[in-house]
Amino acid sequence: MARAAAIASCLEAVLGSRRHANRVFEILEPLMEEEEEEVLCAARACSRLFGALLERRELFVGRLPAEEASLAGDCSAEEKYKMWMRHRYNDCVRGLAGLMAHDAFQVKELSLCTLMKFVELEAQYPLIKVEWKGSLTFPRELLQVVVDGLLPLNEDASLLISRFQEYMEYDDIRYFVIKAVTESIGQVMQKTKERPLPFYQQNVFSLISPINMPNKERDMVKFMVKQDNWEELKVSKLQAHKQAFEKMWLSFLKHKLPTGLYKKVLVILHDCILPYMNEPTLMIDFLTVAYGIGGAISLLALNGLFILIHQHNLEYPDFYKKLYSLLDPSIYHVKYRARFFHLLDLFLSSSHLPAYLVAAFIKRLSRLALTAPPEALLMVLPFICNLFRRHPACNVLVHRPNRPDDMSEDPYIMEEEEPSKSRALESCLWEIQSLQNHYHPDVAKAAAVLNQSLSEIEDDISGLLELSAYELFDKEVKKKAIDVPLEFEQVRGLFGKKNDIFAEHFTLD
Repeated sequence: MARAAAIASCLEAVLGSRRHANRVFEILEPLMEEEEEEVLCAARACSRLFGALLERRELFVGRLPAEEASLAGDCSAEEKYKMWMRHRYNDCVRGLAGLMAHDAFQVKELSLCTLMKFVELEAQYPLIKVEWKGSLTFPRELLQVVVDGLLPLNEDASLLISRFQEYMEYDDIRYFVIKAVTESIGQVMQKTKERPLPFYQQNVFSLISPINMPNKERDMVKFMVKQDNWEELKVSKLQAHKQAFEKMWLSFLKHKLPTGLYKKVLVILHDCILPYMNEPTLMIDFLTVAYGIGGAISLLALNGLFILIHQHNLEYPDFYKKLYSLLDPSIYHVKYRARFFHLLDLFLSSSHLPAYLVAAFIKRLSRLALTAPPEALLMVLPFICNLFRRHPACNVLVHRPNRPDDMSEDPYIMEEEEPSKSRALESCLWEIQSLQNHYHPDVAKAAAVLNQSLSEIEDDISGLLELSAYELFDKEVKKKAIDVPLEFEQVRGLFGKKNDIFAEHFTLD
């Protein structure tokens, strides 16, 4: 408490008279202390002190000379005071930037908020000398210091970044943060020689993934500070925001990412990134590489590729061959199953696809269904029925007159990667016939639909895509049991026999 009172006394003295300017060191020194309360007290005092000096315009404006040169020059006492105090302000900024890596979150948070207060005040009372009318006076260097503090190399800063997100609602702050992140990525990742930096890259993703871009220029109305000529500057133009946003993501994605982060990017790519890029086709290289990796990453890359193919006329050679190769046992188990089958349904919706291609997909899905869980089977069986409705030429798989008697005689080649060479059209769906004897009655019933002529109206599978085992179990538990007769003759007597002597002495009440 005594130290806090001393810092408060220094603050009042420095603000009250320039004669006590040297006592500013008594406020700055505790920023380096180990005691958390002293650091917090000093940070609050710095916030009040330099906030007041910025508002009073008592800090030097323009290119700041070195401290020794400024004191030895021929400047007036007023100018020397402002230069000296500006150097102390810079010391304070460096100290607060260092505290953003403090062990205590409360210290980190206060340092962040204080620096952002300085950003706002510097934007209102610029320390940059305006050389011509219309020049930008936003404190980009100070904001770069904040962004660098949010993106440490060796620790997870997601909690501090989440605290910073409230500032990203301002259109000008968002624009200059995007610029700062792009610059940070270029400087940091260039030194690593393509070696991933998991903590740094995760921090960058935590900062840029929640960015909420405006859809129209008239939506850009929330600025932290507006200059007189604001409408003429790039920061007020949606096109400039999109260009900066696009450049940031391209610079982030051109470097090798950890596998987990790769998936997180692909999950949001189609919703949060592509719609706000000036040229979404610049993502072609990233998506084609991701699509070729295989596994869950390829499944997730499908969404972005679908947008580029349908909306931007992307031509992807051997697209269906690659899509066919993604069909493996894991597709019925991965958490992205609903998304994958939704896109697979879209890609196989065209009636112009050749019969051999659709037959190969039907056959492979059916073969993999033999080991699939019931919740996946209840989705894929109507899915297969819809493919038959769209492509009647594939009905030969169900109604083949000379079907093989033994499974070993099935001409379909499961290991063949080329759908045209899989001989699926020469085969039959004995797998679906096997599923008609499935232990789950709903699965057996769904598989038996193919024994009848299909209706022209397709089944709506949207409600089945995310069906879970829990939902199936819950449905069975809630079923009302029906009384089932167990014997034809009603039980009489203890042992249920006619003329039972026990019936004369015992009753079953």
